[in-house]
Amino acid sequence: MSIVVTGATGHLGRHVVTQLLEKVPAEQITAVVRDEAKAADFAARGVNIAVADYNSPETFDGLFAAGDKVLLISGNEFDKGRRQQHEVVIDAAKAAGVALLAYTSAPGSLTASLVDDHRATEELLLASSLPYALLRNGWYHENYTENLAPVLEHNAVVAAAGDGRVSSASRADYAAAAVAVLTGEGHENRTYELGGDVAWSFAEYAAEIARQTGKEIAYNSVPGEALQSILTGAGVPEMFAAILVDVDASIAKGELVVDSGDLSRLTGRPTSPISEAVADALK
Repeated sequence: MSIVVTGATGHLGRHVVTQLLEKVPAEQITAVVRDEAKAADFAARGVNIAVADYNSPETFDGLFAAGDKVLLISGNEFDKGRRQQHEVVIDAAKAAGVALLAYTSAPGSLTASLVDDHRATEELLLASSLPYALLRNGWYHENYTENLAPVLEHNAVVAAAGDGRVSSASRADYAAAAVAVLTGEGHENRTYELGGDVAWSFAEYAAEIARQTGKEIAYNSVPGEALQSILTGAGVPEMFAAILVDVDASIAKGELVVDSGDLSRLTGRPTSPISEAVADALK
C-alpha cells in the first residue's frame, strides 16, 4: 500500500509530501511528478518517484496499485482541459482499485467560472464508484502574499472585490488537511468545505501590510474591467486575468467565506492568520 500524491513538486504538493514524511515511512509515499529532477530531494529521503503527465494518459498505466490512497491535486493548466486531465487519473485509479481518491476541489459556495472544471471532476469521481474524499479548498493566503511587490511599489492593494471577505488559509494548512485524510480512517465518501478560521476584507489586508511595513497602503476597489486591464498590462495572460476578475466578483458576493470549521477540525489546530503569511512574504 502506498500513499500517492500527484503534482507532488507543485506549491501544494510539496507541502503534502513533506508533511507525510512526518507521519509515515518514506517508502510508503509515491510522488507523481512530470520532471524527476525536481523531486531529487524527495528521492534522497526515500520517497518513491513516478514520472507521469496528466496530458499523457499512458504514463498513468500501472502507476496505482490496489489499496493505494491517492491525492489528485487539481491541475493548473486552464487552457488544456483540466476535466480531461483529471479523468486520466480517475480512470487509472478505478482500474487499479485504489482504496481512496481524494481530490482538491473548490468551495461549494463558489460560482466563478474557475469551479467549472472542479464540478465536472467531482461528477466524474462520483460516477466512478471509487471511495472518494472531496477536499474543497478555499483560497490560499499565498495567492496574495506571494505578489506583494506591486503592492509595495504602488502603496496600494488593488482588487475588484468591493467589501467582500475571504476566509483564506495557508497552503500548509490545506496540506495538513489532506495528510489527515490520507493517513486517517473514516474519510471515505466525505466532502469537506475547507477555509480559514478568520475571514478578512481587502481593506483589512491593506492595513495589515501597512502595519508590518510602516508604509501607507491603501485599498483601491476598482471595477472588474479596470482590474482586467491592470492585470493584462502587467503581463498576466488574458484568460487567467479574466479568471481572477471573476473570482473577485464572487468574493464581493461573499462566496469565498467558508465558515464550516472543517479545516481546523481536520488538522486539529487553528488555521494560520493572514498576518503570518504577510510576515513570511516580507522576510
